Amino acid sequence: MPNDTQSPGTIDLADRGNFAYFTDISIRFSDQDDLGHINNCSYIAYVETGRVEFLGGLLDEEKHPGINFILARIAVDYLKEAHYPGVIEVGTRILKLGTKSMTTGYGLFKDGACVATAECVNIYFETESRQTIAIPDDIRASLAADPMQKGRA
Repeated sequence: MPNDTQSPGTIDLADRGNFAYFTDISIRFSDQDDLGHINNCSYIAYVETGRVEFLGGLLDEEKHPGINFILARIAVDYLKEAHYPGVIEVGTRILKLGTKSMTTGYGLFKDGACVATAECVNIYFETESRQTIAIPDDIRASLAADPMQKGRA
């Protein structure tokens, strides 16, 4: 697991083998643009769905009341065209843990080929005070021990 000083870019997000946690998303006809391929905005929505599914399972409302995440950064690399119909499989994993933030990585696959990769930075956030907080110790331990979240896949 990369520490705070290592670059998350050392993991090949285009390699399906670097993911255990996947979210399947049906491509909608309306996801296409005038060029007949999936629009760039749709990829960001696919990443959002994968991110929400992955991160949503980390917080237990009883153990972590009033804690959530805020998105600080998203970057997408578009690798090849994809078209309707079909399914986008979004692989999600942890790339880096900071003090208050985590970087998640994504591989978007259609028909076995990687069509895009993405990285997001999410910051832990206390909803009542509206302040960032340190990653809770139990969550940090779980993510450090299993960055691909194989146990939840």
